[in-house]
Amino acid sequence: MRVHDWTGRQLDRSLVVRAAAAAVAAAVAFAGCSSVMPGALDGAGGAAAPRTGVGPGVTADSVKVVFVGVDLRATASVTGFKTADAGDQARQMKALETYVNANGGIAGRKLVAVYRNYEASDDSPAAEERLCNQITQDDKAFAVVLTGQYQSNARPCYASRRTLVLDATLVANDQTTFTKLAPYLWSPSYPDYDEFVRAFLSSLEEQGYFTGAAKAGVVAADTPTNRGVYERLAVPQLQRLAVTPTVAWIDTTDLGTLNAGLNQAAVDFRAKGVERVFFLGGARMAPFFLTVAAAQSFTARYAVSSYDNPSFLVNNPATIPRDGLQGAVGIGFSPSQDVPDSGYPFPGTDAERACLAIFAAEGQTFATRENARAAFPYCDAALLLQAGARNLGADLNAAAWAEEVRALGTQFRPATGFAGLLGPGRFSAANGYRAMAYDGGCGCFAYHGEEVPFAAR
Repeated sequence: MRVHDWTGRQLDRSLVVRAAAAAVAAAVAFAGCSSVMPGALDGAGGAAAPRTGVGPGVTADSVKVVFVGVDLRATASVTGFKTADAGDQARQMKALETYVNANGGIAGRKLVAVYRNYEASDDSPAAEERLCNQITQDDKAFAVVLTGQYQSNARPCYASRRTLVLDATLVANDQTTFTKLAPYLWSPSYPDYDEFVRAFLSSLEEQGYFTGAAKAGVVAADTPTNRGVYERLAVPQLQRLAVTPTVAWIDTTDLGTLNAGLNQAAVDFRAKGVERVFFLGGARMAPFFLTVAAAQSFTARYAVSSYDNPSFLVNNPATIPRDGLQGAVGIGFSPSQDVPDSGYPFPGTDAERACLAIFAAEGQTFATRENARAAFPYCDAALLLQAGARNLGADLNAAAWAEEVRALGTQFRPATGFAGLLGPGRFSAANGYRAMAYDGGCGCFAYHGEEVPFAAR
């Protein structure tokens, strides 16, 4: 069960322990997703998608889109979970609806935006199937903007119902997953996981992270996606660097398996003299590992990314020893997850400013970038949906929309991150990251160097 949408801050030590199982359990279920949802595409991808006519939720004058918001109140009341105020997400959605309809709508049709609240404390495959049924059968939506849906059956469910998914969840979707569910699954805000892993390891090499180290420990969520990317991309790159990896596949089914896996990883790394440790798969394994490693008297130089939510690492000094962060480096592609506004001015891009103006027109303002962490992916999804439909008329469907989106090239830039790139074979719009390192002076992570593309333009 996932209890938050990668946005949590200020967890106390007991919450880290209690939230661990909830935060990582969703990551393990990716395997077998088509088996739990009748009608999954089974790899047919775009071949099963019609390119003429209209998709579900489309009429002659309207298009229905559901925006999912994650409710953390019940979780907070039980666990003491604290997070920066993300504002009124239902009103943010309405602000986007107003803007889109005042600027041509969706393929000349009125956007009808529906807000669906999802209780994080109830997250499970059954709950996400119910949500999918509600959105595809009751709402009959053309598209859904997902936030915080981590269970394996969610995306195949929507794709099997020919519902476009604009994934605003910071979850590892690789090229295989995107292709299997094509043309229905898209990420307007975050990178393709294959591109991320290549960039992550290349940047670590450039930052001298592996210099002088013959061994590296890899703490990895035990999922088919993670295993596939590790074998295809990580192992060859480490071999080229003459670095011998020791991978700890973490079973994140529940708190018991998580703790057992992380503790055993620390013991194994210490016994093998591992000096570098990095993380693949997110799932908040980084903060949990740093905590158990300290208890095991294991120390190493760490590497992290936006998937590990660096802000969370530095915002919980009572739980995560600051000493363990000394020398930590990595890459960031989501400023609201990575660095304080003092290190990256807010707003920092034209895309951020454009989205802030849309929200401000409806009275929605944000004191910090972290406060806008949910609003920006909403904005990215709505604007990409509109941009992809601009040249469509009668044939407003996922396949036709996909062709138009790929033609955008670099025109679309996500407010959530840096540069954008769309084109043949691409399902993720994000195309920029920055190297970062822990700064003991501010007790935070800080970007350094120029923005780097994930893929060549």
